[in-house]
Amino acid sequence: MKDLVGVTKSGFAYSIPVNNLNNYELVEVLGEMEENPLVLPKVLKLLLGEEQTNKLKNHLREKDGTINTEKITKELQDIFEAQARLKN
Repeated sequence: MKDLVGVTKSGFAYSIPVNNLNNYELVEVLGEMEENPLVLPKVLKLLLGEEQTNKLKNHLREKDGTINTEKITKELQDIFEAQARLKN
């Protein structure tokens, strides 16, 4: 199966290896997110890998150097919604 490739609504282009999507550890961490939103960085790294996570952060970085948590959460949501559409 091919990698999941797409572009978020903000214009971030990503390519996620299928192995990352099928990683049980990702499922475990996603299950923790509702109770502990502080696992978001781990979700991003398990899903996108270190390099793409850094690219995403730089894509969203504000002029003052900060990264808005709501924006990065929205990016993750866009990626999962795109994956759901591809499965249907």
